[in-house]
Amino acid sequence: MATISMQALGTAPRPRAYRGPAFLSGGFRPFFFCGALWGAFAVPLWLAAHIHGYAVGGALPAMVWHAHEMIYGYAIAAVTGFVLTAVPNWTGRLPLRGAPLAALVALWLAGRLAMMASPAIGPAAAALVDLALLPVLIIVVVRELRAARNFHNMPVAGTLGLLLAGNVLVHLHALDIAYTAGLGNRIGVATLVALISLIGGRLVPSFTRNWLAKMRPDVQPPAPHDRLDTLCLLVVVAALVAWVAAPQAYICSLITLAGAAAAAVRLARWRGFATSREPLLFVLHLGYAWVPLGLALVGVNGLFALWPSGVPVHALTVGAIGTMTLAVMTRASLGHTGRALVAGWGTVFVYALVTLAALLRIAAPLAGDYVTLMTAFSGIAWTAAFSLFAVLYAPILFNGRSA
Repeated sequence: MATISMQALGTAPRPRAYRGPAFLSGGFRPFFFCGALWGAFAVPLWLAAHIHGYAVGGALPAMVWHAHEMIYGYAIAAVTGFVLTAVPNWTGRLPLRGAPLAALVALWLAGRLAMMASPAIGPAAAALVDLALLPVLIIVVVRELRAARNFHNMPVAGTLGLLLAGNVLVHLHALDIAYTAGLGNRIGVATLVALISLIGGRLVPSFTRNWLAKMRPDVQPPAPHDRLDTLCLLVVVAALVAWVAAPQAYICSLITLAGAAAAAVRLARWRGFATSREPLLFVLHLGYAWVPLGLALVGVNGLFALWPSGVPVHALTVGAIGTMTLAVMTRASLGHTGRALVAGWGTVFVYALVTLAALLRIAAPLAGDYVTLMTAFSGIAWTAAFSLFAVLYAPILFNGRSA
């Protein structure tokens, strides 16, 4: 993973002739679009269940179902779209497209339907269907990397394996085998935040350096990756591991505070404020900024119990994961279809909406009698962000134009 290509979020090599549907010509197209639709639909569905008290997840409580679908439904779609787009850049091989890509999309869609139909088909059948995508994706990634002898990017398969393990733990809870849904969801969140820290820690300063050299040569470029950056990354990973393993422990709070400081040090070295003229780049800094904030909230709350546990968690999920995945989806969709890497006003509004959703969701538990109203407003902002992405980017994702 240390040599992740900077093309992963930019432009891709021109693919060979492909005569199938444009929508299936690259993994980012169907997975970003379908993931956005699911992100827009699943939140109001959960809010309705939460407010009116009906079940949507069968054997899983509504709150656990909501967490699972945001992590192993929406976020997995975003990760799959990114991985399927990045692997050809890492290997120089053809991207997965056409019928094989459609089969992967069908597995993801079947998982979403199975989770909704769990009360009717039972938790065992829902688990089998929902767990099918990640093993297949791991096989695809390992096959491509081995064929290209690109072993230094093989840890991406391990990361997907962690997500699979977390999903299994959630389903064990649904099957009444072990009460591990909370652990499984924490593994999912921690793995996604680790990916943001690892991949974002390479891409964000690289894109910033390139943009500053062209647009603001008077500004000092981001600090190069060095031992301090590596040390900070290791501290962040240690904080995430501690949070997964023992979220209530005193030592966990201290480690997560250290992780917050380490993530903040990395961010400060990247010259993010100098990129405020270009929202498509600045939003990457903003997305990463939620990592130190979320870890700080986890640590402080562990020491003093100032807020409900959902406050720090949603800083990491709605804030870091929501913002960064949208940043990736917009940038990759533009770059891999040969369009200028410039955010229009609609895209800027998408970023503003997801930021508003994160802020409202964090503030909601602190709003007293207005907690339900604030949560609903957060959900509306989230749904609006992903709905607007789907509307704005559908012509791009369905169009045959490619880089």
